[in-house]
Amino acid sequence: MTRSNTSPLLTHPLAFIGGGNMARSLIGGLVKRGADPSRIRVAEPAEPLRAALAADFGVQVFGEAGEAAYGADTWLFAVKPQVMRAVCEGLAPLAQSQRPLAVSIAAGITTTQMQRWLRGGVPVVRSMPNTPALLGAGVTGLHASSEVDAAGRQRAELLLSAAGPTVWIEAEATMDAVTGVSGSGPAYVFLLAEAMETAAKAEGLSDEAARTLVLQTVLGAARMLTESGETPAELRRRVTSPNGTTQAAIETFQAGGFETLVAQAVHAATVRGGELSAAND
Repeated sequence: MTRSNTSPLLTHPLAFIGGGNMARSLIGGLVKRGADPSRIRVAEPAEPLRAALAADFGVQVFGEAGEAAYGADTWLFAVKPQVMRAVCEGLAPLAQSQRPLAVSIAAGITTTQMQRWLRGGVPVVRSMPNTPALLGAGVTGLHASSEVDAAGRQRAELLLSAAGPTVWIEAEATMDAVTGVSGSGPAYVFLLAEAMETAAKAEGLSDEAARTLVLQTVLGAARMLTESGETPAELRRRVTSPNGTTQAAIETFQAGGFETLVAQAVHAATVRGGELSAAND
């Protein structure tokens, strides 16, 4: 069953343009689900990364993007946003002859930019995974250009689902909001955990006790959110007894404008995503 889920994606070679951490997590997820590693090609300029990918997964590795992309019907661009234009323009002649499905995981790079740099007519899927994808526990927002057909959408979804659930976003203008919510979101949770750990130690707990209590609390709360089927508001209500300790803490959060601050933070990240797109044009 696992292999049948990935085989439609890998009926032809799949090229990763860039072999860093996110590419590695996707490759690992695909291979774990039964994909044939001999059909996966990776272009990565750093020799140590190439060697590790070949040794760990049995994929084909190349020093040049064109070598990996030649003959592949899906190209996944896993390079930094600031070098995306140069990489795409270097591959444009090959893109025009092969017409691959181009999938980008670069933050802030629009489908219009990808189309222009690849000289037009190429189906493009813009995606925004997040760092828990490195553990196979991420979530990815996807947006398809008009050139992407149903089969292309399926290929992109099968590829990115190697890192966790996927969500299709129909209006590309809201992809920056995906960045603001889930792309940057893990850092918000890390910041809360960091603050809780500091507060725990200030209340007299040892470093070890503080770390264990906070990490398991965050993990357990995340599992309740994903497994209970209840809304965050309902789960909070259930653990907040009238005049109890949790209510005292929640009221303190709200008196400090917690919800407003979160909204402002998500908006700031969303705006910054749009600015990065313009900066890389």
